[in-house]
Amino acid sequence: MSAEKQYLDLYAAHGEALCRHAAEVMNRLRPQALAHFSRAGFPTVKDELYRHTDVAQAFAPDYGLNLNRLPIPVTPDEVFRCDVPRLGTAPCFVVNDSFHDALRPSPFPPGAYVGGMNAFARLHPDLAAHYYGRAAATERDAVAALNTLLAQDAFVMYLPAGVRLERPVQLVNIFRSDVDLMANRRILVILEAGAQATLLVCDHSIDPDLRFLGTQIVEIFAAENAVFDCCDLEESSRTTTRFSSIYVEQAAASNVLIGSITLNNGLTRNNAYVRLLGEHAETTLCGLAIQDDRQHVDTYTHITHAAPRCTSSELFKNVLNDRATGVFYGRIRVERGAEQTRAYQTNRNLVAGSEARMYSRPQLEIHTGDVKCSHGMTTGRLDEQALFYMRTRGLSEADARLMLSVAFASEALEHVRPNALKDRLLRLVEKRFRGELARCNECLYQRNGELRMENGE
Repeated sequence: MSAEKQYLDLYAAHGEALCRHAAEVMNRLRPQALAHFSRAGFPTVKDELYRHTDVAQAFAPDYGLNLNRLPIPVTPDEVFRCDVPRLGTAPCFVVNDSFHDALRPSPFPPGAYVGGMNAFARLHPDLAAHYYGRAAATERDAVAALNTLLAQDAFVMYLPAGVRLERPVQLVNIFRSDVDLMANRRILVILEAGAQATLLVCDHSIDPDLRFLGTQIVEIFAAENAVFDCCDLEESSRTTTRFSSIYVEQAAASNVLIGSITLNNGLTRNNAYVRLLGEHAETTLCGLAIQDDRQHVDTYTHITHAAPRCTSSELFKNVLNDRATGVFYGRIRVERGAEQTRAYQTNRNLVAGSEARMYSRPQLEIHTGDVKCSHGMTTGRLDEQALFYMRTRGLSEADARLMLSVAFASEALEHVRPNALKDRLLRLVEKRFRGELARCNECLYQRNGELRMENGE
């Protein structure tokens, strides 16, 4: 049986149950997603954008799905407690692919909504119908089509015009199961004119001995003068496979920052599609992946400058050891009429293992004049002269390599806000390079009916 057929058969057999537990705004897109997925199927390694990631193989195992929304025996606020100094987040939880309604976040300003799709669709049916699925290109992305076909819930952040959240919202995605499991997650962010917010998304797998497959679609709509920061932190397990796509649409003078940090994973594919639709819009994409063993991180970015006088900046870094594989494929497209575009794309990689592999292909596609655009890539090892200099100053080789590696990685986090989050990420990066467990302090996991605590900061 092909990987595609098992999901088509699944939907044919259980589509009614799947729709029964989801909001109508999600159900209305399933027929179109089904048609797109049936026609295209998963991309193959012959596809230029997936040459180094076998999608069909990743989706081939027979994962379980919680289609009937059975309760999961876990209490998120006991399983996960984050004590990032001075961060002061408003925590929200998604268990597998369901928003955990029992734990409501702290109160938000009047008119703002942070929570699950079911309640949002009842409160704001017109907004939900207008925005959900609008940016996700199911006709061009089979994984996005499959996610739209199977997703039953979504995390929603909606801010009316002029509303600003003083505290970052921390969305904790928790994988928890007694069997191998697939979860299909959705995030919808709607910021009206002048709104401002920060979202931290943390991915955690509680059962490291089980296989997890996650698909995630994030849609971000930033209206005129809106400001939005999103940081995506993956600290899962070596048995976790994740396919995540972020779609961003920006109006005039909006400012969006997307940060992606992978500290622990199995196989990861991250896509980012950004459309700058209004003058003076600004976007920043930054990413860091630290990989060893056979870990695999594949990053694809596509920024479209569709309006004049917009700015985009990209910086992605990979640090690879052992037999890890990294991929970066970035494209910036400047449309006709998008004069005075400023677009910069950089990919820098540190390959420390003789069997590690890094594949990189930055690209520019420019269809107008009067622009300032650049792209570049470097791949190499640690500077031996710098190592020698630090050794002569009394440092051991291990400490010298650690300091140089942390310094190399830290540049990718410079744009992260707030500073408390950036400081915490730098500490986690250092712990990751030391080979220590890179999990947040007091991060608990439930196993065999009892709570235990992982060692680590």
